[in-house]
Amino acid sequence: MKSFKHIFNVNFILTFICIAGIISIVSQGCKVPEAIANKSGAQLWGENCNRCHNAPDPRTYSDNQWDAALEHMRTKALLTDVEVKKVLIFLKSSN
Repeated sequence: MKSFKHIFNVNFILTFICIAGIISIVSQGCKVPEAIANKSGAQLWGENCNRCHNAPDPRTYSDNQWDAALEHMRTKALLTDVEVKKVLIFLKSSN
């Protein structure tokens, strides 16, 4: 029969490994991929928006309209928060 002390040590080690793994996964998930980090909002806009439709001229919509459009397109185009921010900065600078 295993002692309580042995079982406690095994459980502690397994718990530690699980927590370390979760922290590792979460921290890796928060990093911005280099391919996105190195691209401008204009590049991201051109690449992502023209994938499915002709992207309108950035001056077509107001800042509020671009906010709404990007919120909608974020889910359809699977854009990250960083991509959305960069694209919005580009689009709003054109107004």
